[in-house]
Amino acid sequence: MKTYNKTNFFKHTFCEFNQVDNFQFPENTNYKSKSESMYFYTDEGVYRKSNHWGRVANCRWKLIANEDYKNQQIVIGFAKWKDFYPINSTEKIFFIDVNFEEKTARIQPKETGANNLLFTLNEAQQKTKQISILFKETKWANYFEDDIDTIRFKVITEFISSKKSLPEIKRSFK
Repeated sequence: MKTYNKTNFFKHTFCEFNQVDNFQFPENTNYKSKSESMYFYTDEGVYRKSNHWGRVANCRWKLIANEDYKNQQIVIGFAKWKDFYPINSTEKIFFIDVNFEEKTARIQPKETGANNLLFTLNEAQQKTKQISILFKETKWANYFEDDIDTIRFKVITEFISSKKSLPEIKRSFK
């Protein structure tokens, strides 16, 4: 696995930054982008002060934000160098972690020793979008005998642990 640092973390990477509230961004930042994002490097990782997250140039950087975060708000996030992953189209290094209580799905990098089915970043992003729809909408579940929470669990669990398409999985439970 590639090792990331201040010279290469911004080249086609996926990372989740955690919002930091108690960090005073120094005047002598290491880098300031054209879009006014500021970066401060440490031996452990990078602080980023910005009002835009998600698709950043050729990267996919998510912000794990506090409850009071609002889009386009300037926020400081921190990520360790070890938390950056390459986002090429062929390497299957991500799995999907689903929280059924919170009705969320997150893309996670592969874990050593885990038996999760792995996807490319694009595959994982498409699957998480489909899972979000399964959590938000209910009309699709009207055709099943099980209650919606049960069928949601069955369909989503199969969806993230098999190579079957979502329509194929839905048909198998009818």
